[in-house]
Amino acid sequence: MEKKMITSKLFFFFSTLFLLQAFTDATDVHYCGKKDSYDVQVKGVQISPDPVARGQPATFTISANTSQALSEGKLVVDVSYFGWHVYSETHDLCGESSCPISVGDFVIAHSQVLPAYTPPGSYSLKMKLYDGNNNELTCIKFGFDVGFFSSVADI
Repeated sequence: MEKKMITSKLFFFFSTLFLLQAFTDATDVHYCGKKDSYDVQVKGVQISPDPVARGQPATFTISANTSQALSEGKLVVDVSYFGWHVYSETHDLCGESSCPISVGDFVIAHSQVLPAYTPPGSYSLKMKLYDGNNNELTCIKFGFDVGFFSSVADI
C-alpha cells in the first residue's frame, strides 16, 4: 500500500512539473481592443525557438477559432523594437494556413529567418487578420525576444 502511495505522489509531482513547464512556454497575447466582437478568437501563440536566434529559422504558431468560414484573407504584421516601428509585412492567409478554413479551430504558422545583424532584445509584434472583403477579423499583440547570439555559421 505504501509503495502505491509513493508512486501516486511521484506521478502527481511530475505531472505538476510538466504542466508548469507548459504554462511557462506560453506567450502572453493581448487583443488590440474589442475582444468580444472579433470573429476570430486567438487561443495562444507559440514561438520556436524562444528566444529567437538570429540567422536561424523561427516559427510563430497561432492557435485560433473562427466563427465564420474563410476562403481567403491576409495577415498584416508590424514589428516594433523599443517602441519604434521597424518592420511590416503582409501575407496571404492561405499561404500561412490550410484554406478553406472551416468554422472552428485552426492554426496559422509562419517561419522566417531573421538576419544575423538583427539587434538582440525585446520586440513587440502586432498582427491583424482580414477576410477577403478586407474586414478585420482579429488584432493581437505579443512580445518576443531575439537572443544575443547568432548562428555558428555567422560567427
